[in-house]
Amino acid sequence: MGTVLGAMRNVRWHELQHAYGSASQVPGVLSRIAWGDAPTSDEALSDLERWISTPPVFDSTAATVPFLWELAATDSVRDRAGVLDLLATILAAGNAEHPAWTRAAHDAGAAGRATAARLAAAPDTPEAGGPSPARTVRAAATRLLAAIDRHACPACAGLPPRGA
Repeated sequence: MGTVLGAMRNVRWHELQHAYGSASQVPGVLSRIAWGDAPTSDEALSDLERWISTPPVFDSTAATVPFLWELAATDSVRDRAGVLDLLATILAAGNAEHPAWTRAAHDAGAAGRATAARLAAAPDTPEAGGPSPARTVRAAATRLLAAIDRHACPACAGLPPRGA
């Protein structure tokens, strides 16, 4: 198994776009989510949400989603619940002008269903002084799992199934 986010180097980020232009900054933001302290990680997650999912999705969104699943599954990531919530936001977002981008982003989101199910079933590990991080992740994963299972949108219904 490779390092967390190791496959990012295989994506041509400079050829992709997000809400404010080139997606070439996305790898750095994903790295800040993975390894940053709490304020840095929170800011990076907020930036990424604005760039790739609100309100429309972009061609960079589908490229980013597999790395979000990787972060959600990595215990050392500080805000795994926030990453899962971003995945749910992406699943609910779309781009009427580019339904193929929407479909690709939604397919990438649904592809992580097994990870969401595993995280939703994770045992609680109580910690003193507040809600358990595992409980927060489990709750976010449960919400995302429900969103995946009930997902229906014009872009996903209007295109043939992937691989057809």
